[in-house]
Amino acid sequence: MIPLALDELEGLGRLTRAGWADEVTGVHIDSRRVEEGDLFVAVGPGADFRDHAFARGAAAVLIPDDAHAALASIGRAVRSRSSARVVGITGSVGKTSTKDILAALCRPHARTVAAEASFNAELGVPLTLARVDPDTEICVLELAMRGFGQIAALCDIGRPDIGVITTIAPAHLELVGSLEGVARAKAELLEALPAGATAVVPISPELHALVPRGLRVRRFPGDAEAIGWEPHDDGARLTADVLGRRVTLDLSVRARHHADNALAALLAYEALGLPLDEAHVGAGNVELSRWRGEEVPLPDGGLLINDAWNASPLSMRAAIDHLVEIADGRTTVAVLGDMAELGPDAPRFHRQIGEHVRAAGVAGLLAVGPLAAGYVEGAGFGEVVPDVDAGREAITRLVQPGECVLIKASRALGLEALAEHLTKIRV
Repeated sequence: MIPLALDELEGLGRLTRAGWADEVTGVHIDSRRVEEGDLFVAVGPGADFRDHAFARGAAAVLIPDDAHAALASIGRAVRSRSSARVVGITGSVGKTSTKDILAALCRPHARTVAAEASFNAELGVPLTLARVDPDTEICVLELAMRGFGQIAALCDIGRPDIGVITTIAPAHLELVGSLEGVARAKAELLEALPAGATAVVPISPELHALVPRGLRVRRFPGDAEAIGWEPHDDGARLTADVLGRRVTLDLSVRARHHADNALAALLAYEALGLPLDEAHVGAGNVELSRWRGEEVPLPDGGLLINDAWNASPLSMRAAIDHLVEIADGRTTVAVLGDMAELGPDAPRFHRQIGEHVRAAGVAGLLAVGPLAAGYVEGAGFGEVVPDVDAGREAITRLVQPGECVLIKASRALGLEALAEHLTKIRV
């Protein structure tokens, strides 16, 4: 991290210094990650781990008056000292994977810092900026949206130079009311960009009128088009036309919906001034964040697709299609939990996903959660259980050796517990 003087942290809360340093060179909110010279910010019950942080070499411990405000102040301070170009990425689906792909493409050519996992909100964005060193050239931020104003507030901290919106789709409708509301909330990223900056956006009627004038706009499809997608055992080959140039990437991901994520990443990569004819160098090093389409072998040729991190109607359809595509003749089973925050139309969205399960040819369906009955209603078959505990018994009965299984739900369901259970019983 670009060092910050301890004196700059006064006024953010109760600051306790180790006594041997006058600056900090890293920031953490988990004492287990603290290294010598770091600042430990004790969020919530974190004050109980102050001694542990000092034992690990913390230069200081801050018990903040307001954790979000304190971390935002630290993030702004680092950002103001950095010459790195900052890319902000948001979208209804695909923002984490696009971030992971872009970071992999950039790293062979520039010193790059990218958000870990889904470090994308009031704590995660400042913590990502706190990993920026004096020689960092690119910082890739992921920006969450839980309502109007959140992305604007995050942009005030990160001050992105380039903005990427991956998709405008039904998500968080309880908070923003409609698809038009989703677009308006996401467009806060574009409004925060400086004049002349590049905005990478999807073709979206809801978003079109919200793109501010004065930006260099790149659209996909359009400015970037997928010509071919050839999945194989270890990934997929994407052939694309990017601003009139042929680009081929051998990516270490193979779900077809990552083609659009890669197109967005390629346009951002080009906007950073990196060479398109060398974009392939890092393509094989894409490491998707945890529980986002992780593929785990099961006995007798079976396969588990652990996509339990989150879910929306668009990402559900994509995951179901991927399940069927890679099954290659194996029996397919979809274990689907509720999709959260979809508002009054949530039952309809769940029935539609059930209809897609049937149309895609999925053989087995286990639905988990209060809204999950809609999946079974739409599919015309399947079993409904109320929660993860009941799901353990059901998945043990339902899934047989050699089958191809998808597990996907919104974060609140915690369906990764069923993925862990399945890998333990099918060994």
